[in-house]
Amino acid sequence: MTEKSEITERVRARYATAAVQLSDVSSTSCCVPTDLGNGDVFGSALYTGNENLEIPEEAFLASLGCGNPTAVADLHPGETVLDLGSGGGIDVLLSARRVGPTGFAYGLDMTDEMLRLARANAAKAQATNVEFIKGQMEAIPLPGATVDVIISNCVINLSTDKNAVISEMFRVLKPGGRLGISDVVAENHLSAEDRIERGSYTGCIAGALSNQEYLDALAAAGFVDATVEYTHEVAPEMHGSIVKAVKPSV
Repeated sequence: MTEKSEITERVRARYATAAVQLSDVSSTSCCVPTDLGNGDVFGSALYTGNENLEIPEEAFLASLGCGNPTAVADLHPGETVLDLGSGGGIDVLLSARRVGPTGFAYGLDMTDEMLRLARANAAKAQATNVEFIKGQMEAIPLPGATVDVIISNCVINLSTDKNAVISEMFRVLKPGGRLGISDVVAENHLSAEDRIERGSYTGCIAGALSNQEYLDALAAAGFVDATVEYTHEVAPEMHGSIVKAVKPSV
């Protein structure tokens, strides 16, 4: 394996294990294990509204992200949404409710175990305007210009080729489409070595882009009006953040 493929496999294995544990939690009605990332800076604690009343408890507990992208994406009825790294399906199911029966929500994940969990949660929610598809965000298996909004919750930092992810997001968005992403972002002065010292790749820390790196990558792909807003600190000088950008209309 190359170093990049080894990292990808470690990420896949970590979230496959999490999905199996969460499925066991669902079947036994126990509390979600705290070592899956739930807590003050990661997980379902970051959903502060009534989201837990809108979707199955299993989907809510399965959140391992660093934010609540559906709260910042400003979704509208009839829109098509794509969630990158959809995990147990929480943000897909919430998006499906926001866009209504005339809209649609896709979830993309590379992990079979997470896809099974998400599809089970969609069935429990009786959601008919959703689809969970297998694939990698570096090569999104959707045609170009088919999506109005892309969301993602603490997943892009896990990619070993973030420029490919950003280029793919630009490709599948319709003209005028937008991003509303939660991700971990490092302060600009932190080196790659500094980030590694603060946490692991699979723990969403070592692979994070800096604020300026994010903005530069979005601009290079063709996005405009890009912003990075820190929301809370997840490690020293590293932050859960809201990343927004727009694909030009023409």
